[in-house]
Amino acid sequence: MGHLDHAALGWLTPTLSYVMACIGAALGLRCTMRALGSGGRSRRNWLITAASAIGTGIWTMHFVAMLGFSVSGTDIRYDVPLTIASLLVAMVVVSAGVFAVGYSRDRVRALFLGGLTTGLGVASMHYLGMAAVRLHGAVHYDPVLVGLSVLIAVVAATAALWAALNIKSPVAVTLASLIMGAAVSSMHYTGMFAVSVRVSPSGDVLAGATAMQFIFPLAVGLGSYLFLTSAFVALSPTTGEREASASAQRTVEHVAS
Repeated sequence: MGHLDHAALGWLTPTLSYVMACIGAALGLRCTMRALGSGGRSRRNWLITAASAIGTGIWTMHFVAMLGFSVSGTDIRYDVPLTIASLLVAMVVVSAGVFAVGYSRDRVRALFLGGLTTGLGVASMHYLGMAAVRLHGAVHYDPVLVGLSVLIAVVAATAALWAALNIKSPVAVTLASLIMGAAVSSMHYTGMFAVSVRVSPSGDVLAGATAMQFIFPLAVGLGSYLFLTSAFVALSPTTGEREASASAQRTVEHVAS
């Protein structure tokens, strides 16, 4: 058996990955709140932004954490198409959950179906990302821990969608984001602790890209997207602010006339 290290770079990767998960959750919650207060094309655009933020945050969390993953006795490479597919899966399933909540009239049913769909999608993203790992040896999983990680993903996704429907204040959004980030991180590391590797030493060159060659640049790019989108959302007026501004403008025009 090869010795697995989930934090080969120390606390840097667990901490940074948690931060990325929290940013994605916070941005997704804010955008979903904006969507529920809007209509038409504006609602659709806010929901798309919310889904992309949450999906990007979860995927970036996973692969930033994977930068600290190492196995003694073998190098590690990543299959590029499978890694990109895991990102697309995260985006698609989160979109399904967010749109279900954003447009359904039956909030309870939408919350259940959206949480289940999104949670299973997050778990699929994780294990598809793990399927992209290339090393000298065979990877095995503890089925009990795999099942636990999927359960955590479903509960975390449902909690996030519930928060999007019920939380309004900035302080509550921040707290919910910290909890969501912890839940996503817990899901990831539970899934990682389910992994064991039987190393088969070999001099053959592994196919695929190293984490620094592929994952790090992509994670940085997606992380930058989250930060820039956060700035856009922070500077974009809320529905209440737009209504107050329009009301003030009408008052000024009335006085002027």
